[in-house]
Amino acid sequence: MEQNQDNSAEATTGEVMPSPEELLQAAERKAQEHYDAWMYAKAESENIRRRAAEDVSKAQKFAVERFSNEVLAVKDSLEAGLAVETATVESFKSGMELTLKQLSSVFEKFNIAEINPVGEKLDPHKHQAISMIESDLPANTVVSVMQKGYALNDRVLRPALVLVSKGK
Repeated sequence: MEQNQDNSAEATTGEVMPSPEELLQAAERKAQEHYDAWMYAKAESENIRRRAAEDVSKAQKFAVERFSNEVLAVKDSLEAGLAVETATVESFKSGMELTLKQLSSVFEKFNIAEINPVGEKLDPHKHQAISMIESDLPANTVVSVMQKGYALNDRVLRPALVLVSKGK
């Protein structure tokens, strides 16, 4: 009678219960699919990591290439000025001024800014005081710049060397 109940259950649902071997094979297939997907994802992440490392290496290696090309033009101008045999003081000065304009243009293209703080309050992040002098200006005010400073994208490359007032 139990067999009849089992047969009647199969007849009503229309499905046969899979055997344990079939369930095991299905689980193994699913596990293999998941393992394959995991291995693919792992390989893909390794490839991405490797490509990123190569990109960083190339970026570091060639980061100054554009800047270098611009500076080479300035060097060429200096060499051309020195190669002139019959230069007068005026022509030499004119050539130097043009070369300075060319260099200033390169600095501007690459966001290199001059730090020339005459009359400003001393800022130890941008200025390096080398001496204090008597002045009518308030204390710690930049009186004179001995050497201009430079900043690259608002980051100080070289602080300005300055003389500051002692105050009254």
